[in-house]
Amino acid sequence: MYLPRQLGPLHDLPDTPEAYDTVLADVTEQALARLTPEGNLEHPDCVDDIGDTSLGITSLLAFAWQRTKDDRLPEAVRRSLAFHLRERVYVDDNPGYPNLKLRNSGLPYARYTLAAGAHPIGDWPSTVWALLQAVNLLDAADGLVDDAQRAELLDVAHGYWRWLTEVTFFNPQEAGNQAIGCVVGGLMLAPHLPPEEGESVRARAIELYVEKIRDHRVADRGALLPPEHSGAYDNNYGPISLSFLAQAHRVSGAEIFAEDGEALARYIDARLTNGGFDNGGPRYSEQHSAFESVLGLRYFGARIGSDLGRYRGDSRWARHAVKDDGGVDGHFAWMLVWQIQDTTRWHREPSTAPARHQLRAGNVSVAFDDHMTPAVVEAAGTYYLPAAVNRQHGFGPVVDGFLLCRPMGEVRVRDLRTEGLAAKLVTKPAVGRDHVLRHVRSLYVTDGTSLWMTVAVERLPGTPYLLAGLPYAADDGDRVRRTSDAEVVAAGELRLTHPESEGVEHFDARSGQTQEQAAFALAADPRGYGNPDEGWRHLVSSTALEAGPVPDAPEGLHVFAVRYGPGRQFLPTFEQSASGLTVRTEAFTAVIGDPAGDAYGEPELALYA
Repeated sequence: MYLPRQLGPLHDLPDTPEAYDTVLADVTEQALARLTPEGNLEHPDCVDDIGDTSLGITSLLAFAWQRTKDDRLPEAVRRSLAFHLRERVYVDDNPGYPNLKLRNSGLPYARYTLAAGAHPIGDWPSTVWALLQAVNLLDAADGLVDDAQRAELLDVAHGYWRWLTEVTFFNPQEAGNQAIGCVVGGLMLAPHLPPEEGESVRARAIELYVEKIRDHRVADRGALLPPEHSGAYDNNYGPISLSFLAQAHRVSGAEIFAEDGEALARYIDARLTNGGFDNGGPRYSEQHSAFESVLGLRYFGARIGSDLGRYRGDSRWARHAVKDDGGVDGHFAWMLVWQIQDTTRWHREPSTAPARHQLRAGNVSVAFDDHMTPAVVEAAGTYYLPAAVNRQHGFGPVVDGFLLCRPMGEVRVRDLRTEGLAAKLVTKPAVGRDHVLRHVRSLYVTDGTSLWMTVAVERLPGTPYLLAGLPYAADDGDRVRRTSDAEVVAAGELRLTHPESEGVEHFDARSGQTQEQAAFALAADPRGYGNPDEGWRHLVSSTALEAGPVPDAPEGLHVFAVRYGPGRQFLPTFEQSASGLTVRTEAFTAVIGDPAGDAYGEPELALYA
């Protein structure tokens, strides 16, 4: 079984002018064949997200006309624009819409579904999208539509902005991508208005960004992020927010968008594996966007000097939004326009700067969570998630059913690189059921092919073991498949266990179920509304790699040693001395300093090839 949307890296999509002309030519032919006598360009199967789609394709036709001067396009643009203005602009309140601050305003908005009262909750983002389609069309309208039609479109676009910012509560779904998109719409609308009015809209857009988005950022992994559906980050919508920040900076030049975009880009870079796999979010766990993310990943990847294009996208949406039959859907048309307009090239080399929440070299990577516990481990093409035991999730020592993973104090980190090796030492104070404070020292070393993980902790009672991950998926190049296989060896006993109990609270990697499906099954609300991150935290047990302690650990210590990936015979040795714990493997020698650290309490580490 393959994960349906974790497909190829986005930087593999052709992004030359010729490639984009081919995309626009395909959109043009589909649109001209679809155009109804009434001027409708909607896909026949479109029901949801419908209020802006015909106008989106109209904007693509106008943009294509700018590039090609195809004489078939002006009439199609005028007819389809007339259809939107006549049939898709609503000024009567949608029955049941809960987010109005002013009833019967008479200002225009776009509907998520056309039937009155059928699903009004989506009208706010649909109106944001319609505003973005409208301003793109206004940018391309000169010489294409007459003055009267252009003036009507501008009046509607301004009305959309006022409905979004005056008539309703701002960002009612607490979705950062929608909110930043609205700000972009205001910034792009402003130049089309009379100077005084335009400056007012521009100032209001930036004010909304600062007060309603920036001031409410959520902290995760050392970064402040625009909140997404009440969470810190969603791996589908987060990169779309990055694209909105890129466009906001492109059209306004305001440094606040560059600063926040670079912060979000560094965060994405740290959480992405080398192979581009990621999972997690308050809205979707594994549903990846595609071309909607290209602008942001490409623009800010170049600014921070990292290969963000390794992000795996949904290739069904590789060039533009499509329906199941492959037919064009105009819902994200604005992003395709901006992507083509932006000439930034992909930065294809990894950043060389050390990142606290990531270790990466060659084909190996570890992304760490806020507590500096691995969130995803990648080695030899396999992706490992934190395993679950007794409702506790992570990588770390387990004693008497308790996982020593949650820190009880400051987590210290030391990064070190030598020629051919990269290492990260994490020192974490933790308290078990016996209320004894212990220092868990976790050393991660990679040569770019394999990953060595060594964990040392003061002597534990009973029969402890190391929870060493849940083998979840494997990289097949253009696709990611589900797996329960793992190329792992340990210095102590190693076992791959599976849940003894059945049901939604127990995840067995041998099943065909995806992490997202399991997470939604455990979420409090229906699929699409429930928080999969929250649901996944309710998992009781999972498939897990369990490594016993090494038999010859120095006195007073339990030591666990695991290697992910290929290598020679794994027979590490451990020796305690005044300088610290010496670890010798087939690939390196490391000296882990005393848990107390140096004179400033920082971890001490030496590494030799």
